[in-house]
Amino acid sequence: MDLSARIEATIRESAAVKERLLAMDVGGQLSAMAETVARSIADGGKVLLCGNGGSAGDAQHLAGEFLIRLRASLNRDALPALSLITDSSTLTACANDYGFEQIFARPLRALGQKGDILLAITTSGNSANVLAALDAAGDQGLTSLGFLGGTGGAALDRCDQAIVVPSDDTNRIQESHIMLGHALVQGVEELLLVQGHIKAVP
Repeated sequence: MDLSARIEATIRESAAVKERLLAMDVGGQLSAMAETVARSIADGGKVLLCGNGGSAGDAQHLAGEFLIRLRASLNRDALPALSLITDSSTLTACANDYGFEQIFARPLRALGQKGDILLAITTSGNSANVLAALDAAGDQGLTSLGFLGGTGGAALDRCDQAIVVPSDDTNRIQESHIMLGHALVQGVEELLLVQGHIKAVP
């Protein structure tokens, strides 16, 4: 197979995973998640996000979309969100002193408050540090949302709401996660605007 054909096949594979998501009523699942997040923010809560590797990038990316804006066509009030992966001093101190498994749970226990949201992003659903964060979120009274893959792994039962991307291919799962994240932010924006909790700004 030549390179051009292989690239086109990769794009088709990605599209096929998204078609499988549509068949799973992903719109309904995302709408429910957006309502959960919007309700938290309206009540003074915030969104905390975590993940490893590419999922760490997704956590940072989506935190930025909440805080700054998602769409150039819509300027609106900032929405409170924080990635638990962005502080290298905190991350390395925790990994050194308490172990890598605690890099999300430790700051979450300090920063998370009852009514906040944890969005856990893991392609396998079995990352030890994400599972520890989900356990900490439960202890703190947070609502846990998951963007997962494969079978959902051990994270599935720890999430209050989760979307499991129907694929075992990490690349395809990650592509779907960032799409789901963009749709989630858009849904939260639209709900909060309609409800009057935020406003569009010049």
